[in-house]
Amino acid sequence: MNPQVELNLALILFLPWFTILAVLFWKYPRAPRGWARTLFDATSLLLAVAAAAAGMYWSMANADRSFGHMWQQVLATSVSYGLFLGVITVALVVRWRWLRRLRVRPPSSTAADTAADTATGALS
Repeated sequence: MNPQVELNLALILFLPWFTILAVLFWKYPRAPRGWARTLFDATSLLLAVAAAAAGMYWSMANADRSFGHMWQQVLATSVSYGLFLGVITVALVVRWRWLRRLRVRPPSSTAADTAADTATGALS
């Protein structure tokens, strides 16, 4: 096997699944979608892929070779997948709290608006 393919095999094999998870992370929830959300999502996905690749390379270098050459691939796949899911999970929680805080925030009203509503009898 080509040494470069062997080194990146865990990432190559999980790339379709990482893509599915990344698309779901990017698409849902559909709103609100602004520049800040797009930047956060892109940064989170790049960080997840970087963590998965770093974990894969670390595992390949540190796997115990006394159990055979396949153990390197098993460990690299497990660590890579775990790190990708870990980063995506943290990003999901942070994004969920951030979006929830945006939805709960009441619309801003000035003291003049409140006084005008009270004067006209429009109490909410």
